Amino acid sequence: MSGVMQKMAKQMQKMKQEFDKAQEELSKKIIVGSAGGGAVVAEVNGNGDLISVKISKEAVDPDDVETLEDLVLAAINQASQEAKASSEKQIGSLIPSAGGLGF
Repeated sequence: MSGVMQKMAKQMQKMKQEFDKAQEELSKKIIVGSAGGGAVVAEVNGNGDLISVKISKEAVDPDDVETLEDLVLAAINQASQEAKASSEKQIGSLIPSAGGLGF
């Protein structure tokens, strides 16, 4: 294997290790979204997986289920959007510029 190919292989291996580490860190990160002044709270991890939804008793009105559904969606969407932005920032920082590969 030529020196350039060896250098490229080492850099690719390092990038994979950094990517795997970032993915692990994201899976442990908790992002919270809320709606209705905190009546509904959703938690997702940095990968965007829904972990929990908490609904206060005050938000539950059997005669107005639609509002509760909207609050749940809003809280989940807020948390998911923040998780996506966080993930893109963290993973994006691992992508080197063309000059970063040393060629």
